Amino acid sequence: MDVRTDLSTRQAKLKWVIVVDEVLPAGRLVNAAACMAASVGRELPELVGPGGADASGADHPGLPWAGCSVLAADADTLRELRGKAAAKEGVLVVDMPEAAQTARIYDQYLELLAGTKGEDMVYTAISLVGPRNAVDRLVGRLPLLR
Repeated sequence: MDVRTDLSTRQAKLKWVIVVDEVLPAGRLVNAAACMAASVGRELPELVGPGGADASGADHPGLPWAGCSVLAADADTLRELRGKAAAKEGVLVVDMPEAAQTARIYDQYLELLAGTKGEDMVYTAISLVGPRNAVDRLVGRLPLLR
């Protein structure tokens, strides 16, 4: 990964987006985006830049140096986008199936996941990290979440 903390996020060769189901209630939408960020951070720890101190000396943890856009799509587009992105080399795909937000026990979520075929999966969010041009081609027409 070409870590460049000296460039604008628009100039970075790496792009990170989170795409959420636009009809989710606000709480589930924010939950999905936060879960995507946690999972991406685990998979790509180098995406988080170094922390720093403010003028008073208080420390602040590092944040993603590449930035992250949160986009909106409908459920069908999410499924289609996930399939296309999974076929792209060099693009990390993190997804949140609907079962992740309905199960209250993680093991129960894993059981629901194991019992659902890919074509029957409903996603509440997906996150893509990869080369800017590849990610742009995948999400170029999606609007920012409003």
